[in-house]
Amino acid sequence: MKRVTVRKDSYFDSIFLMSLTRKLKEEAGVADAVVAMGTEMNIQLIRSQGYEGVEGAAPNDLIIAVECEGEEAVESALHAAENLLVKSRPGGGAGTAFQPTSLDGALEQLPGANLAVISVPGQYAAHETRRALERGLHVMLFSDNVSIEEEIALKQLGRSKGLLVMGPDCGTAIINGAPICFANAVARGPVGVVAASGTGLQEVTCLVDRLGAGISQAIGTGGRDLKDARVGGSTMLMGIEALARDDSTSVLAVVSKPPAPEVAAAVLGALGTTGKPAVVHFIGLDGALAGGVPANVELVESLEETAVRAVALATGTHADAVSVGITEEEVNDVAEREARRLAPEQKFVRGYYTGGTVADEALILLHRRIGGVYSNNQTDPAFTLQDPEISVEHTIVDLGDDTFTRGRPHPMIDPSTRNERIESEADDPTIAVVLVDVVLGHGSHGDPAGALLPSLLRAKRAAENRGGYLPVVASVIGTPRDPQGFAGQVAKLESAGCVVMPSNLRAALLAEKILEKAAEE
Repeated sequence: MKRVTVRKDSYFDSIFLMSLTRKLKEEAGVADAVVAMGTEMNIQLIRSQGYEGVEGAAPNDLIIAVECEGEEAVESALHAAENLLVKSRPGGGAGTAFQPTSLDGALEQLPGANLAVISVPGQYAAHETRRALERGLHVMLFSDNVSIEEEIALKQLGRSKGLLVMGPDCGTAIINGAPICFANAVARGPVGVVAASGTGLQEVTCLVDRLGAGISQAIGTGGRDLKDARVGGSTMLMGIEALARDDSTSVLAVVSKPPAPEVAAAVLGALGTTGKPAVVHFIGLDGALAGGVPANVELVESLEETAVRAVALATGTHADAVSVGITEEEVNDVAEREARRLAPEQKFVRGYYTGGTVADEALILLHRRIGGVYSNNQTDPAFTLQDPEISVEHTIVDLGDDTFTRGRPHPMIDPSTRNERIESEADDPTIAVVLVDVVLGHGSHGDPAGALLPSLLRAKRAAENRGGYLPVVASVIGTPRDPQGFAGQVAKLESAGCVVMPSNLRAALLAEKILEKAAEE
């Protein structure tokens, strides 16, 4: 039985509603649930799932849609949704929740605020961002579907006022030690990061923390900031300028997908003028950069190396002495152990990722080294998945892509999208290695490893029932300070027979090594 209720003029941001949807699905008797604002896209998606009664909902109205068995269960679910709306808000409890309905109302309650997080439907995001800038606030613009023209205008306005505009489509930052949106609890320290990638920023900051250093600031830019020459790396350049002035930052780290050539030259030039050592990783960059590299800048080839080199520079330690803690001999031993149990028909790697940047890192590395890796993120048309819902041969899929999140929470919040994909392909006898990321931190699921394990165990059992064996290789992006607990998440995965590697790079390399050892058998 399906039921929809609409609460008029009840705006909640999308991050909060994605988390609430996940919690509502966990309620007893709830088969499915969607809690979303009444945007045109959300209305269409809710209708496509068989719900009725969303007619007349406006973008500022809240839609609660539930599917249960029977009237009593539906009423219970709707009551649970109302309770969650109160209890899950910051401050918790009726009458105490922080629920301003406007920017002015928020500033009345937090008069000292200097940063606004904007998470509204794209058609309203530019207007709200402009209002925040006019009020003297830096902005983290989580919303997507903001036009390139609006992005340029907003960043020009921000620069004229000395204010950062992080985004649009920026989901991660750490400002003055405070994790914002999808970010991790890391130690304060001398490494400043500016990144045009969310999970790339998370991977680097977490590795820096676990290698014994810390983060001064971690500034997100949004994906188009460097990629589109018209934006010109505006936020990246402002971030570099800010970190150059910051006495607590002694080393800079920059992470981005390949920028436009003229933007890359501007970024490297800006780093050269800081007088501070800098480490740069342009993910998937092919070919040389025009204009050369300043003497104080190092170009590196992975997220792991970005963190390792930054820590070495920040601590004055020789680079060889900074390590994520696994030797080549140990990797060979693990690969041989995992490969010897595979059946002859097991030939392909399947990567099921929730983080887009780490999915890209694994995809690029494996496509270069073993060839023929399909993905929804492929830049090579010959290996772009014809149907993103179906893996073929070697496949690395980014399940956080818009294709999979329309009308559903991001899989870092609600793991069901990834679980369903793993289970739907569990009976494929050609899979030799499963590769997964587990992302901890604020905004993510409360127990991502625990939520993932039932599907991984189902896939492992299916392989065993066929007379084979299924290696699962995981990396955990997180720190001991994260609310989920880094050590506990690793322990859960290892207790189920998963191999947990210290970085995403090492996980992808181990997957390759297992395939190599299996071919030798």
